[in-house]
Amino acid sequence: MTTVLVVDDEPQIVRTLRISLTARGYDVVTASGGAAALRAASERKPDVVVLDLGLPDLHGTTVIERLRRWTSVPIIVLSARSDSEDKVSALDAGADDYVTKPFGIDELLARLRAAVRRSTVPALADEDAVIETEAFTVDLAAKKVHRNGTEVHLTPTEWGVLEVLTRNRGKLVSQKQLLRDVWGPEYEKETHYLRVYLAQLRRKLEPRPSQPRHLVTEAGLGYRFET
Repeated sequence: MTTVLVVDDEPQIVRTLRISLTARGYDVVTASGGAAALRAASERKPDVVVLDLGLPDLHGTTVIERLRRWTSVPIIVLSARSDSEDKVSALDAGADDYVTKPFGIDELLARLRAAVRRSTVPALADEDAVIETEAFTVDLAAKKVHRNGTEVHLTPTEWGVLEVLTRNRGKLVSQKQLLRDVWGPEYEKETHYLRVYLAQLRRKLEPRPSQPRHLVTEAGLGYRFET
């Protein structure tokens, strides 16, 4: 059974989500504040977190940052803040998706399923599973990345982006294809997601993130992975 941690200080939203998710077979854990959410995540090890940004004790982005210190659990931000800066800040902190209140339960469920799917689909073993560059090594079968002999921690979404690019190494991957393959067809216009996640991957993997040699942008077209 998939466990969902719902973090929100609005009782009506928590109640609605508990009823809707439980009816669809999810195990639901709730928390009304950031500190309680961190404790619940540590104790219950949820499969996905649905997190409001406006919490009474800790800001949602702080909760995301603290979770990302030790877990790659998918995090879906649920917030009334629709400003693009808030979205980018949440994604940059390590969130995997962002849903704006008021929201449709069907949309949230679709995004929740997509987030869980990205984090649980096993890698395909192939004859050329290990890809080496001068800066880092990608093991597609093990779903791991190493740089200078040390494993690099990637979130499920960061891995999803990197995996699509490395499996198409040397080829141009359009923005639409990358969004569709990693997030789903309903995300084909969310190009700001790509800017955020490519920037994060470059900071983690490229020796000179501002002058990437391996995660290359083709302006206005898409991205290319070069070994």
